[in-house]
Amino acid sequence: MKLHSEDSMGEIYMVAVDPDFQGRGIGSALIEFALVWMKDAGMSIAMVETGGDAGHAPARHTYEKVGFELFPVARYFKKL
Repeated sequence: MKLHSEDSMGEIYMVAVDPDFQGRGIGSALIEFALVWMKDAGMSIAMVETGGDAGHAPARHTYEKVGFELFPVARYFKKL
């Protein structure tokens, strides 16, 4: 987690749960802990990123389950 005080935004870098323990609410509990920590630190918004591919579908489901909403962004890359 990282706090961006200038934007009053907290960022979750990564949430990872061992595959043998997924589907038990551990990821949601970790996110809820992070959100409380951010709010207590004075942040007013939280952000998390993940992939849009099928492999990241469980992560997207977890983020949406705890109340995150998708923010449409266009991100372009060019190989140099």
